[in-house]
Amino acid sequence: MISQIAAWRSRLLHAHPDHLRIARNAARVSLFVLLGRCAGALKEVAVAYRYGVSNTVDAYQFTLTLLVWLPSALASVLAIVLVPVLVELRTHGKRDQARFLGELEVATAIVGTMLTLALYLLWPVALHAMAGNLSLQTREMTRQLMLGMAPVGVLTLVVCVYAARLQVRDRHISSLLESMPAAATLVFVLCASDGSSIYPLLWGTTIGFIVQAISLRLLAGQADHIRVRPRLSFQSPQWAATIQALRVFTLGQIVLCTAAPLDQYFLAHVGDGAIATLGYANRVLSLLLSMGALAIGRATLPILSDIISRGDPIRARHTALKWVLLMLAMGGACAAVSWLLAPTVVGLLFQRGAFTGHDTAAVASIFRWGLLQVPFYFGVLVMMQLYASEGRYRSMAMIALLSFMLKAIGNILLIPWLGIAGVLISTALMHAGSFVLYLGFSRSRS
Repeated sequence: MISQIAAWRSRLLHAHPDHLRIARNAARVSLFVLLGRCAGALKEVAVAYRYGVSNTVDAYQFTLTLLVWLPSALASVLAIVLVPVLVELRTHGKRDQARFLGELEVATAIVGTMLTLALYLLWPVALHAMAGNLSLQTREMTRQLMLGMAPVGVLTLVVCVYAARLQVRDRHISSLLESMPAAATLVFVLCASDGSSIYPLLWGTTIGFIVQAISLRLLAGQADHIRVRPRLSFQSPQWAATIQALRVFTLGQIVLCTAAPLDQYFLAHVGDGAIATLGYANRVLSLLLSMGALAIGRATLPILSDIISRGDPIRARHTALKWVLLMLAMGGACAAVSWLLAPTVVGLLFQRGAFTGHDTAAVASIFRWGLLQVPFYFGVLVMMQLYASEGRYRSMAMIALLSFMLKAIGNILLIPWLGIAGVLISTALMHAGSFVLYLGFSRSRS
C-alpha cells in the first residue's frame, strides 16, 4: 500500500505541465462555482420559503426558460467557438484585437436584441403552444414577467464575450459572477412582503444580469489590457473563421438546447407544480454539474487550444482522454454519494415556510433520477473541448442532433409513463448517447 501511494505521488510530481495547468484552473473554477452556486442555493431557499411549489414559481421558471432559450443556445456555441479564436488572436497586435472585440460586442448585442424582440412579438403564439394546462392566472404572470425581464435575453449573449476574454487569460472570475442574478434575486425576495408577487423575482433577475455584464466588461479590460470600443462593422479577418464555425455548430447546439423548452412543454401538460418541482431538483443538480464538469470544461478548452496551436494534436488528444476517464470516475462517485444524501440535502435547502415535507420527498425523488446523467455529462464536456480545439464543429453538430433525438423520443415514451422522472431519465439517455457518439467519432479520426 505504501509503495502504491509512493508511485502515485511520483506520477503526480512528474505530470506534464499541461495537466498541472488544467488541474489548477479546474480548482479555481470549482471554487468560484461553489461560491456562486451557494448564492444560487440560498436564492432557491428563499424562493421556496416565500413561494413554495406554486404557480408563481411555475410562471417565473417557464418565462425565464423561454426568454433565455435561444440566447443561451448561441452563448453556449460562442463559449466554445470564441476561445480558440481568441487564443489565436493573441498573436496579433493590440489594435487588431481591439477592433475584432469591439465588432464582436456590437454583433452579439444586436443578435440578442433581435431574438428578444422576436420572442416578444411571438409571445402570444408561444404561450398558446407551450402553456398546456397552466391556469389563466399563471399565463397572465408569464406575460408580465416577459416584459420586465426582456433585457435578460440580450445580456445572456453579451456576457459570453467578456467571459471568453477572461478565459483565454486563465482568469475564471466569470464563473463566480454568474451568481449575480441569483444574489440579486435573493435580496429582492428576502425584502419582499408579499408572498405571491412576481416583482421580486422579476427585478432581482434583471438587475442581477445588468450588474454581471458591467462587472465582466471591466474585468475583461483589466485582464487583457485592451481598450475595446463598440464597432458596427465586420472588417476583422477573424470573422471568416468565426462565422464558419458558428454556421456549422449553431444549428446542432440550438436543437440540443431545445431540450429545456421541450421539458417545459411536456410538464405544462402535467399541470401546476410539475415545472416548479423539476426546477428545484435541477437547481441541486446544477451544483453538482457545475462543480465538476463545467469546471473541467472551462479549464481544458484554452489549454487544449494552446496545444493545438503549437502543432501537437496527438498530445492534445491524449491529454483530453486522460481527463475524460478521470471525470467519468469522479462523476460516478459523486452520483453515488449524492443519491444517499438526497433527502437530507433537499430538506436542508428548501424545507421551510411554504415548502413542506411532502415537497421535499417529491423533489428528492426527482433529483435521484437526475443523477443518472452525471457521469456521462462529466465526460462529454471534456470531449467537447477537444473537438472544439480541433475545429471539428461539424461532428459536434451531428452529435448534438442525434442526442436530441434520443431526448425527444425519451420524453415521448417515458413522461406519460413515469411523469416528471421521465424528463430526467430521457436527459440521462441524451448524455449517455452523446458520450458514446463522441468516443465513436474520435476513434474514427485518423
